[in-house]
Amino acid sequence: MRLLAKRVSLLRGWRRWLTAFAAGAAGALAMPPFGFLPALVLSLVPAIWLLDGTARNGPSRGAAFRSAGLLGWFWGFGYFVAGLWWLGAAFLVEADQFAWAMPFGVLGLPALLAFFPAFGFVLARLLWLPDAGRILAFAFGLTVSEWLRGHLFTGFPWNNPGMALGQNLWLMQSAALIGLYGLTFLSLLIGAAPAVLLTGTTGRARWTAPAIAACLLAGLALFGMWRVPSEASPVVEAVHLRIMQPNLPQDAKFNPRNRDAIMRRYLNLSASPRRDGSPAAPTHIVWPESAFPFLLHRDAGSLAQIATLLGPGSVLITGAARMDAPLPGEAAGKFYNAIQVIDEKGTILGTYDKVHLVPFGEYVPKILEALIRAAGLRQFVHIPGGFEPSGTRTTLSIPGLPPVAATICYEAIFPGEILAAGPRPDLIVNVTNDAWFGQTPGPYQHFAQARLRAVEEGLPLVRAANTGISAVVDSFGRVTADLQLGIEGILDADLPVAGPPTLYRKWGMFSLTATLSICLIILIARRRHPPFP
Repeated sequence: MRLLAKRVSLLRGWRRWLTAFAAGAAGALAMPPFGFLPALVLSLVPAIWLLDGTARNGPSRGAAFRSAGLLGWFWGFGYFVAGLWWLGAAFLVEADQFAWAMPFGVLGLPALLAFFPAFGFVLARLLWLPDAGRILAFAFGLTVSEWLRGHLFTGFPWNNPGMALGQNLWLMQSAALIGLYGLTFLSLLIGAAPAVLLTGTTGRARWTAPAIAACLLAGLALFGMWRVPSEASPVVEAVHLRIMQPNLPQDAKFNPRNRDAIMRRYLNLSASPRRDGSPAAPTHIVWPESAFPFLLHRDAGSLAQIATLLGPGSVLITGAARMDAPLPGEAAGKFYNAIQVIDEKGTILGTYDKVHLVPFGEYVPKILEALIRAAGLRQFVHIPGGFEPSGTRTTLSIPGLPPVAATICYEAIFPGEILAAGPRPDLIVNVTNDAWFGQTPGPYQHFAQARLRAVEEGLPLVRAANTGISAVVDSFGRVTADLQLGIEGILDADLPVAGPPTLYRKWGMFSLTATLSICLIILIARRRHPPFP
């Protein structure tokens, strides 16, 4: 077996790059909906052995770093292609316009994202050690690069390796202490540690790191078991939620000719009798993102229809595009992707405008706008000029509910960003439309990431998704009610109460920053004063 590690480290040419690609692709199996945790080992152990081989890449340090960077790029390319292939489904919604560009989305985005692990591999190689300390260097390098991926160029922390732990109820509980990036550091340590089983020169060198990794994993599970109470979370009195999941295909949802049929579908579903036979009428009805192929706030007839649906004191919380009044000299105002709150009189009581928009989906980045418009392309949504981002994240006030941290679509995947400045809200509401991606792993990955925000913040999550997954999640990440992908229906549920502020909410990135700083000091010290000959 030791020969296997040596042979992998000695691979050269296309065999080396293909092995790195395959190892990265294997890591995608650790992500939702598969959640196969051993895939982390299958992905990270070969990466360690391949990086070992860069020390034999010639006398030049530059050659070793270039080789490490290429390995990281191929590893990342495999990881992102295997984990994000479902993005191609969005290019087929309007195939006549976008199908030709599908390879750019399915292969081009992973190719760009792969530069982040490339940087992480170079950073790890810079701190590399010949013993088990290289596991620490690897986890340090990739955690830094994953943090950068989540923040640079508007950020895209989708399928962060920490989600391998962040989708399991017990293992995800540590996110309340250290957040997603802390889970990432631990995931990388645990997944890479078995590499030394075949490279250590003594029994102690072979078994110490894997034993520590096993203890870490067991510790995470035990902490989760201790933290999650056996009883259900208490609920907010006099709040009866109803989430409507219409399961509309994307090509029908944005077609203005379907406006009347869509409104009938929404109203009929929302007025359905409760399946549990309870006489309690819904106090808060939630519809998904961008629910209408028209501007709801400018359509008195539709607002009147909504008013007839709502009972006394009840409200509708719905996703809807909205437009500001045009400024003097402008033909049209600015469009926003919004959540609107409507009462039983059809009055719009409150609005939240999306802050973190999806590049190329909801707007075209300014730096590329002239080029893309010249090519006759546009963003995916049918909004003239695309959506505008709101400049400030705000807490939404909704009658009968505690203060709400509103999120639209993938705003829920950004750890530490979903709460506005000021007093802490007591509820996360996420409306989304994953119909773009059909019955693929994408909607499962999206829901898992939103669910982890509930644990990080200690807040319940109410989620309405057009095609699923709609759900109510308590502050421990327990799904108290859900409607799975591809199902049309309603979901009646109570609202769990908020938990106390988590240490992650109080400390933010402090614990991870301190951990990484200590790791860096240890790695530098060990490189300067190695205990080995």
